[in-house]
Parts: sequence; structure tokens; C-alpha cells
Amino acid sequence: MEIPMPARSKKQQMAAGAALAAKRGKRSKSSLRGASRGMYRSMSERELRRMAKTKRKGKPTRARKTSSRRKTRGGRKRRSR
Repeated sequence: MEIPMPARSKKQQMAAGAALAAKRGKRSKSSLRGASRGMYRSMSERELRRMAKTKRKGKPTRARKTSSRRKTRGGRKRRSR
């Protein structure tokens, strides 16, 4: 079994906490949205606990992407009509 990494951002840590609460039955599954819903489905309670217990101090609010999402296109800009 692969050991999960600690949370990389405050939002990721909070999403893991919400998913963990749903796994334990303290929060309804239907209240989960976005990343927390995905974490609920794909991670075990042990993995969620490790990610949720990550200290928030020094973490960015949102993690930076490693690669840029937008690539510049050469050529002329399109005119809106």
C-alpha cells in the first residue's frame, strides 16, 4: 500500500477533513462537493486521517500547479464579432 502524502495546501487539508467526517458518519455524504467528494470515494479512512491532520501553519491557501495550464499561442489574436 502506498503511503499518502501530507496535504499540500490549506484547502486540501480542509477537504480531507470533510471527507473524513463523512467516512466516520459525522457528516452526510451528500454535503460533500468537489475535491472532498473525490477523496471520500478514492481514499481510505487511514489515508484521509493522515492528510487531514497536516498542520496548516506555513501552507499556502491553494497549492501551485507544477505546469502552466495556459500555453500561449503564436499568431494573431481573434477579434470578437
